[in-house]
Amino acid sequence: MAKILFINPNKWGRGITSIWISSHSGILKKSGHQTALFDCTFYNKWTDSELKINTENKQFIPTDYDKKISWNNGNVIDDLKNTINNYSPDIIFSSGISSHIHGEGEYINIQYAISILKTVKFDGIIVFGGIQATSIPKNILQTFSKISYLISGESEFVLKQIADFYPNEDKIKKIEGVSYLEKNVFKKNGKQKIIDDLDTIAPYDYDIYDDQIFLRPYNGRVVRAVDYEMSRGCVYTCSYCVETIIQNYYGFNKKNNKGSLIDFKKYLRHKSAKVIFKEIKYLSEKKNIELFRCQDTNFLTISKCVLNELAELISKSDLNIKLYIETRAEGINIKTVELLKRLKVDGVGMGLELSDKEFRENELNRFVDTQKIIDAFKILKMNKINTTAYNIIGLPGQKEASIIDTIKLNIDLKPNVSSVAYYSAYKGTNLELKSKEMFDSMPEKMDAQIRTSAKKGSIEPDLLDFYKANFNLLIEKKLENLNELKKNWKIK
Repeated sequence: MAKILFINPNKWGRGITSIWISSHSGILKKSGHQTALFDCTFYNKWTDSELKINTENKQFIPTDYDKKISWNNGNVIDDLKNTINNYSPDIIFSSGISSHIHGEGEYINIQYAISILKTVKFDGIIVFGGIQATSIPKNILQTFSKISYLISGESEFVLKQIADFYPNEDKIKKIEGVSYLEKNVFKKNGKQKIIDDLDTIAPYDYDIYDDQIFLRPYNGRVVRAVDYEMSRGCVYTCSYCVETIIQNYYGFNKKNNKGSLIDFKKYLRHKSAKVIFKEIKYLSEKKNIELFRCQDTNFLTISKCVLNELAELISKSDLNIKLYIETRAEGINIKTVELLKRLKVDGVGMGLELSDKEFRENELNRFVDTQKIIDAFKILKMNKINTTAYNIIGLPGQKEASIIDTIKLNIDLKPNVSSVAYYSAYKGTNLELKSKEMFDSMPEKMDAQIRTSAKKGSIEPDLLDFYKANFNLLIEKKLENLNELKKNWKIK
């Protein structure tokens, strides 16, 4: 039996139940290992307070969230040292792949976790997984000597093997999916099998979290919520998306001329309806969870048989729950909206990225007609389902006029929330190759909702900051006094 300490270096300063923590801890506990979590979320001197930023820029409705949280005024490094001394873990682990791969700053977990581990004395092994461990393992190992092993691809069962074999590192070094340095020589084993039956991971462990992590602002209220996954994989191959890194790792790289995977059926995987319902029921009844923030990359590509069976199970129960999902406009129609209502879906997030259809197709490999987007938002609004439009600014080759046109599209769509993020140059994506001159080679602050890590581009970083801070104000004011606002921004 091994003892594993998870480090969650979340800098957002609000509740996020990172799915990789729940999935890995569940597997380890089921196998007889011990797990514990060191969570950085509520350290005052550590957090960047994404909630404060996105409330000030009108992306979020104000709440009393801060008053409901007990903030930690201690030193995050000192407390980590004390945790390690008291818990005496054999393995420290951070970052992993799940369906939760796009937001909340997860891409740079390695940089943040290493920054607090630098001065920590630890005799066990340090293991990392995640997107960077999958896309650039050699670079990561050569940059961060503190790391013992990286796990590329899905890491739940690989970490279990490491724990099973610990402390026999000769055996660990032979595990598929693992890479490491040996006498400064990079060693990378063959890839592990993709997890084709997600039921084998369940149940995910949500008991590992401090209770206040479940508090979350949502539509002007503070609710009890979890991040949750029903499925993994995406049929699409957008050039900016980290999903393509996982696709390429497992050899799913053949696509058609409309940006879709050809052999997608083996890549899209989901839990069974009975397992999903069992987890949701437990979390609702035992943790009082009201909101399930589904992190599935495209909810409406989950098997309709599974979704219909789940809808039946939910409708027969008396669970007081709601779901927030993400999908694409192509999947929204009268039939699917009826299904979403039966599933108690309260909110739907959809990516616009930007308004220019040709730019989306030619530069982003994202094929969706603008009229289809307009129709999707309209039908959701008619059915009283909340909508969030996801927008990106600072894309390679994007001009200021494109941002203004994207704001105009948001004005026409009238979503409940217009979310705007800086473009992030994720290593291993096709679009990152076009933006090498725009970004630092190892961006350590790539939190798309908080800051841009661009050095230069078609739009200067200061101007990007202006549009990030004022995107929703410009929607609200329908672009009135744009030049005056820009002038005052420069003075500030």
